[in-house]
Amino acid sequence: MRRHKLPMFVGLFFVFLWSAFAQQDFSKVEIQTNKVADNIYMLVGAGGNIGVCVGDDGAFVIDDQFAPLTEKIKAAIAAITNKPVKFVINTHWHFDHVGGNENMEKGGAIIVAHDNVRKRMSTEQVNKFFKWTTPPSPKDALPVITFTDATTFYQNGEEINVFHVKPAHTDGDAMIYFRKADVLHMGDTFFVGAYPVIDIASGGSVDGMIAAVDQALSVVNEKTKIIPGHGPLSDMAGLRKYRTVISTIRDRVKKLVDAGKTFDEVKAAKPLADYDEELGKGFMKPELFLQVVYTSLTRK
Repeated sequence: MRRHKLPMFVGLFFVFLWSAFAQQDFSKVEIQTNKVADNIYMLVGAGGNIGVCVGDDGAFVIDDQFAPLTEKIKAAIAAITNKPVKFVINTHWHFDHVGGNENMEKGGAIIVAHDNVRKRMSTEQVNKFFKWTTPPSPKDALPVITFTDATTFYQNGEEINVFHVKPAHTDGDAMIYFRKADVLHMGDTFFVGAYPVIDIASGGSVDGMIAAVDQALSVVNEKTKIIPGHGPLSDMAGLRKYRTVISTIRDRVKKLVDAGKTFDEVKAAKPLADYDEELGKGFMKPELFLQVVYTSLTRK
């Protein structure tokens, strides 16, 4: 029963998630610009947080949210540099992070991502249970440069390390570390103030999320500024807190799973109760996140 019921639930979540974004009035979205370091900024609008590094070589951008926001995003970038967008790095394939790719590419930007991001964007993504389908992205939206493990850019006086982590949020997650400025963009492997989204259908897992955080912790220090995929700017202490929460929840649910508990029995045990008030008000409501963790730990 687990093998059939649970993937259907996960598919239903993405129907819900897409519907919520599709109904959003993008005309009311304002792009907020937050300075992170001398030449690095975090842009907040709708969807994933955008990273921007500016300088003589042009704007180096991380993610681009949704197509209807491209002009607003470009205006926000133009307010901090008169240089064009040269590169856009996608942290993963989800629509709230790559939706502006086509517009950015047509404006002259080079799109870069992990191999699996291009693969998923190039093909129809289908959930057979709920008939949820994401069509292939237009050719101009696809990354034109991909990497398998890691790559480095030397732009605007920065050494920018881009590296893949094993499947966590998805199977194509990348983190971007600005070595000189000591700033790390973690994409959706890190959510601040909310339960994280774990896309099991795209290869994600709760164990993978914890491993990704451990990899990030091996890079950062107490002074590092960390841009999450969603939520406000954070740091090493915030990332350690996040790891403690996710690993504690994983351990609690795993203990119940190992005892042979059904999902209804796990839900009745309320293993997330002490975190729900703080973290359960985002897209991932408490029961939804619990179901995803349970699915991750029980799937075959």
